[in-house]
Amino acid sequence: MKSLVLSIAAVLAVSVAGISAAGAHGEAYSAGTPGNPKKPARTVTVIMTDKDGVMKYEPNRIAVKKGEQIRFVLENKGEVKHEFILASMHDNKKHGELMKKFPHMEHDEPNSKSLEPGQKAEILWQFTKSGTFEFACLIPGHYEAGMHGTASVK
Repeated sequence: MKSLVLSIAAVLAVSVAGISAAGAHGEAYSAGTPGNPKKPARTVTVIMTDKDGVMKYEPNRIAVKKGEQIRFVLENKGEVKHEFILASMHDNKKHGELMKKFPHMEHDEPNSKSLEPGQKAEILWQFTKSGTFEFACLIPGHYEAGMHGTASVK
């Protein structure tokens, strides 16, 4: 019975974390809003790689105009699973701590995707706020190995 209660608690914690990261319950996303597929968007292809202990995004920096809509085309060309989570640095740090407790969390939200090697995905995003936002792989150890980048919005 104790293990069943712990299992249910773990599932609830992961579910709540996923909802919070997704901006549900009326919360705003920290990096803007999901894009509108009926409006024009600039395409930015982001390649995920892992070689010789270095994990990275190419490019790892993009400049965006406030209000601009970006279609992120994500490609995992690495040998291990990676993810792309777009949020404020604060939110990514907080979510990264949760990922240490639940490293097998899957992401498929408007601002985040998990990709196995060889997979592709897209995120359509409108940057409605000025500032510097972060895209990161929060699988334990990946961020520390270099897998993060910034979107500077002016």
